[in-house]
Amino acid sequence: MDKKIIQELIDRYVSVSFDVNKKAESLIKGQIEEDLTVDQHYIIRYIQNSKECTSSELAEAFDVNKSAITAIINRLADRGLIERTRDEKDRRVVYLTLSDKGIDLHHKTQEKVHLLVESFITQFDESEITAFINTYEKLAQILTTMKKEEVGE
Repeated sequence: MDKKIIQELIDRYVSVSFDVNKKAESLIKGQIEEDLTVDQHYIIRYIQNSKECTSSELAEAFDVNKSAITAIINRLADRGLIERTRDEKDRRVVYLTLSDKGIDLHHKTQEKVHLLVESFITQFDESEITAFINTYEKLAQILTTMKKEEVGE
């Protein structure tokens, strides 16, 4: 591919990526802000999908310091949204799960996010959105592989 074309595509990607991410985050925040921050929403979603995880797993999944995760987890636990359970064999390991209150809130916020995403995803033909999601998933896999190579895994 020609260098000029590559540069134009890079510029378009950077511009649209920033625009989409900021606007999507703002719209999601507008739907859930009375209940959770966007970061809290994603943490709760991750815990619900994994059923049980550790703070270290969350830090790795979200590519942030464990201290940042600990602060979010503490706030969620203070609100009674998550429960901590120590591993019986290794008391240093703490598993995180959603409480019943956390599960209920997750369902409530997921419904709001679902309706939001549905409102714009239905503006595409099925073939368009399927191709886009397939491409986006491929990009996510490429970035995951690059991140692993960066840290030497």
